[in-house]
Amino acid sequence: MNRADQHERARRFRALHDGSRVLLLPNAWDAGSACMLSELGFSAIATTSGGMAWSLGYADGERTPLPLVLDTVSRMARATPLPLTVDFEAGFGDDPRAVAESVRAVIEAGAVGINLEDGIRHQMLRPIDAAAARIAAAREAALACGLPLFINARIDAWLVDGSACPDEREDERVDETLRRARAYLTAGADGIYPIAATRPGTIMGLCRAIHAPVNVGARPGLPTLAELARLGVARVSTATRLAAVALAAAREAARRMLAGGGFDSLDAGFGYPDMQRLLARPIDSMN
Repeated sequence: MNRADQHERARRFRALHDGSRVLLLPNAWDAGSACMLSELGFSAIATTSGGMAWSLGYADGERTPLPLVLDTVSRMARATPLPLTVDFEAGFGDDPRAVAESVRAVIEAGAVGINLEDGIRHQMLRPIDAAAARIAAAREAALACGLPLFINARIDAWLVDGSACPDEREDERVDETLRRARAYLTAGADGIYPIAATRPGTIMGLCRAIHAPVNVGARPGLPTLAELARLGVARVSTATRLAAVALAAAREAARRMLAGGGFDSLDAGFGYPDMQRLLARPIDSMN
């Protein structure tokens, strides 16, 4: 991707957060899925760190070697004409300087946005100052590259114990999220992602208190896009869920084939000719 094209995608992606409508982001896991999702009418594409890791033979959680992540991002950026934002986990670096180097590399691979999370292996939250320093390093790296990178700060206050929090801890986690949101926005973040916050009242309160676009994670039972818009949500992403749906469908088809000896489970509404057609088409024709 040439630099002018990347800057135009970055401009388009930033404009999609203007509040005029909720930005619905599907999370792709490879070039093929990014190409397929691009055709459906979405405005931008995100990556899923989990889905990407699984497709490369690794568990999620920065276990995938960074060169493999960057290569996949580059392939995805070439496969779609849409802006591509990358789930960059905690930044692939032990300290802010290393995070900055990794962010420069993912920009070179074609990203126009990133998520940076503040959880450590879903077990604990990184100290606020340390997490903010990583965001500041990412912003400095983007400025050095001359790209208006959209930095979405993911706050893992609802994930640190591996499950949605009990109602009695909701206020505590909201307060922690607001403290972190203020620090992260001051450090250079553009948006806030309180992942796994699902209660409508909580979401509305966060959107009113945070002076930046708020991202929520899609899941069964979440309010509709229209309802989320009324709550003040700016952006919804699917995280690992589309990759999980695809794997679940393949697993069930294989299970039925093995159990019954028949092959009717291999009938697909979207198949070989469809994917061939998409990948044989010049990317410019998808604009």
